[in-house]
Amino acid sequence: MKCVIVGAGGHGRVVLDIMLRAGAHEVVGFIDSNPALVGRRVDGRRVYGGLDSLADLRQAEGVMGAIVAIGDNGVRREFADKVTAAGLTLVNALHPSANLAHNVTLGTNVVVAAGALVCAHCHIGDSVILNTGCIVDHESMIGPGSHVCPGARLAGRVTLDSGAFVGIGATVIQNIRIGYDAIVGAGAVVIRDVPALTTVVGVPAYEVKDVPEADEPGRWMLPEFLQTFEKSSLHH
Repeated sequence: MKCVIVGAGGHGRVVLDIMLRAGAHEVVGFIDSNPALVGRRVDGRRVYGGLDSLADLRQAEGVMGAIVAIGDNGVRREFADKVTAAGLTLVNALHPSANLAHNVTLGTNVVVAAGALVCAHCHIGDSVILNTGCIVDHESMIGPGSHVCPGARLAGRVTLDSGAFVGIGATVIQNIRIGYDAIVGAGAVVIRDVPALTTVVGVPAYEVKDVPEADEPGRWMLPEFLQTFEKSSLHH
């Protein structure tokens, strides 16, 4: 199937590499609304316009599939809905080096990056990112639009509700629930449930109130965002 990647940033480049290595689909190019990128090439693939160009790509290039490569959980799910509304099929990007048990179930618009390990009887919802080298152990449920960052480790029977974010190198012990849109900071060790819309950091993880405003997601997201947003520190 001919596909496009929605989002030509750092995560989009990772997704392109995954798809090229997997070889399941032909990547025609990227979709991105940033006018500075439109018409340029990223890793050899052309960057087209915004989502409104999907209809033209379907007509002119025969593009029938897409995957949303945007780190922000809410935006990723929103764009996935728009891609579906445009009549395209959402596809997955599964790196050949990822190790998925035979009875893992996957939704659509899922990215499983290099070295990720997903164990028996896990369920991975729509628009989930399982990033480089993360571990999701047995019978865990990863809700739609969640992101498990590089090197994060989820023990058995962990539940991530919709939109949850587990930072780089974090650890979540068995039978824990991370509520919807909750954030687990990088390197945290979670030993008790995290309520919805809560941010926890530290070892063991504790809730913090002094969190970034809605327009400053970079402090909690992927390293690439840290170059864009002003760095700050949290205090007890």
